[in-house]
Amino acid sequence: MIFSAGLGTRMGALTVSRPKPLVEVAGRPLVDHALDLAESAGIETIVANLHYLAEQLAAHLEPRGVVLSDERENLLETGGGLRHALPFLGDGPVFTLNSDAVWTGANPLEQLRSQWKPDEMDALLLLVSQESALGHSGQGDFILDDAGRLARGPGLVYSGAQIIKTEGLAAITDEVFSLNRLWDRMMDEGRLFGAVHSGGWCDVGDPRGIALAQAMLAGATDV
Repeated sequence: MIFSAGLGTRMGALTVSRPKPLVEVAGRPLVDHALDLAESAGIETIVANLHYLAEQLAAHLEPRGVVLSDERENLLETGGGLRHALPFLGDGPVFTLNSDAVWTGANPLEQLRSQWKPDEMDALLLLVSQESALGHSGQGDFILDDAGRLARGPGLVYSGAQIIKTEGLAAITDEVFSLNRLWDRMMDEGRLFGAVHSGGWCDVGDPRGIALAQAMLAGATDV
C-alpha cells in the first residue's frame, strides 16, 4: 500500500491545485518514484489511498493499474487507512510505503523482504540514521537493539517503508488512528523489528526537500 492521501499543507503553494504525490522531483511525480519501487520489487497488487484533490491522483494512478482506496469523505490516518484498504490487499502481511520520500541504493521493499522473518516478527520497519536522513528534522524515532527489536527513543528515523501483519488492526475500535497504535502493541510483545537502509533517503515533506532529493539523485551512483 502506498500512503498518498495526505493534505500536503507543508508544501505551501505547490499543493494549492495539485495533491502532494503529484509534486515533481527530478521531473517525475513523487508517487511515481514509489510506484517504481513497488513494481521493481515484483509486487502485483498496489493500492493507494486518496483524499485531497483525489480526482487528479486517481486519473494519474488508474492507468498504471493501481487500486484506489477512497478516503475523500474522511481522512483515516495510516492505521485507519490501511484497515480501510484491506479488502483490496487481502490476507497476510503487506508492504506499506509513504509517497513523500525518494530513495537510492537497494530497493527498500526488496531489502525488507530479504530480512523478513514472519515467525519472529509482526512488523519490520526500514530505518535510516539521522546523519543519512536528508530533509528530516528531529531526534529520530527508534532505538534498535542487538537482536533487531525496536524501542521508542531518539536514534534511527523511520523511513516510511515496512512489512506489517494486519490482523491486529481489527482490535482497534477507533476509525481514525495512526499505525503507531499497532506498533506499540507489537513492541510490548517484542515483535516489532527494524532494519537499516543501505542506501540514500530523502524526506520530501516540504519544498526544501525537493532540492535535497534532486541533488541526492544527481549524485548517486547506486540509484
